[in-house]
Amino acid sequence: MPKILKFTQFSLRDFLVAAGPAALAIAVTCLLAYWLVDPAPPSQVTLSTGQENSAYEAFGKKYAAALERFHVHVALKPSQGSQENLARLHDPESGVDIAFVQSGSSELEDAEQKGLVSLGSLFTEPVWLFLRDAKSITKLTQLRGMRINVGPEGSGVPALFRKLLSVNGVEPSELRLGALENTPATVELLAGRIDGLVFSSAPDAPLIQMLLQTPGIKLFDFALAEAYTRRFPFLSHVVLPRGIVDLGRDLPRKDYHLIAPTATLVARADLHPAVVDLFVQAAVDIHGGAGWFHRKGDFPTASYTEIPVSRAAQRFYKEGPPLLRRYLPFWLANFFERMWVVVVALGALILPLSRIIPPLYVWKVRSRVYRWYGQLRAVEQAIEDVPRERQADVYPAQLKRLNDIEDRVNRISIPLSFADELYGLRSHINFVRRRVTGLMRAEQ
Repeated sequence: MPKILKFTQFSLRDFLVAAGPAALAIAVTCLLAYWLVDPAPPSQVTLSTGQENSAYEAFGKKYAAALERFHVHVALKPSQGSQENLARLHDPESGVDIAFVQSGSSELEDAEQKGLVSLGSLFTEPVWLFLRDAKSITKLTQLRGMRINVGPEGSGVPALFRKLLSVNGVEPSELRLGALENTPATVELLAGRIDGLVFSSAPDAPLIQMLLQTPGIKLFDFALAEAYTRRFPFLSHVVLPRGIVDLGRDLPRKDYHLIAPTATLVARADLHPAVVDLFVQAAVDIHGGAGWFHRKGDFPTASYTEIPVSRAAQRFYKEGPPLLRRYLPFWLANFFERMWVVVVALGALILPLSRIIPPLYVWKVRSRVYRWYGQLRAVEQAIEDVPRERQADVYPAQLKRLNDIEDRVNRISIPLSFADELYGLRSHINFVRRRVTGLMRAEQ
């Protein structure tokens, strides 16, 4: 029978057997670290906006379009306004992740304890009081007895307007306050069925733009705006400049003083930092330009917010977008940013395993040689333990057994670095064969 020695430079099979369990442990640990310690950002979030034709609705569509470029779908959920948005954020069953909220809301006082954070202030929301043919009305006290729509309770405007009436010594019961939504209230005002309506919105809202240019509809001038801001710190004094609506027609024909809370993005504290970065980046793109009431770069900002700004948003305002996201697609940049978790897990495992796997590999290769020494010892034991009268029958059988062992040993595949041990085994087989042959000759 031909005897063939099989040598290789490296035994991949033995290495896989030795390193396989360790590699599996590393893979499982890395996956657990990757998915549990810092989960992937969601591919969909829900943004609670506002009423139909409101600034919140218009801006919500812009945010949805901005994040869609990064393959993050923003589901828009209409609402009555700021108060309802805040209530949805407080309710874990609502499914809302982020919402527009107006400053000054009483529920903001305990927002931090309820797990909410701010992503920054976005823009001012002046209080717009539109009246029909009311040139002589210069004070809120003159609204007694009039039909004024302040919107549904969920909008936040009713509570704010009641505060303004209160500091003027006017009880809400002295007016006929309506609770229609903005669009039907505008229809009622234009039809003459109500005397006025109150909005709190950015000037981008279509209804604001229309009413500012409608003949017979007058905007109330808050001449005491600065005094209001001293009584209510969440309000700011802004000026609607003459001609800003339409320079050609000189609309409006004078400066109007207004009081304005700010609109903020409020989110659940567990909203993924990568999604927070996307919303803040979108806020910079959408609100970062010059507007009717602010200069370029004034908004968005971490100021003017009544609850703490999230760490991710603060970092964005201070440093800008993360370095990798300036050059890589969002999902790829986010993947590399999260790889540090995997690196820590790998370091914790690879260092100790690097001392275990090489000896385990050596033992695995050598075991294919060493196990045949047990067979050789069995042959020697067989010829030493048999009685003299049976030795003549045992020697031929053991020689045949040795030949079989040698044939099988010669078929072992082993790396060249361990060839000396294989050759040592073959020499030991020959040594036992010579011993058996010598004993047979001595018996003869």
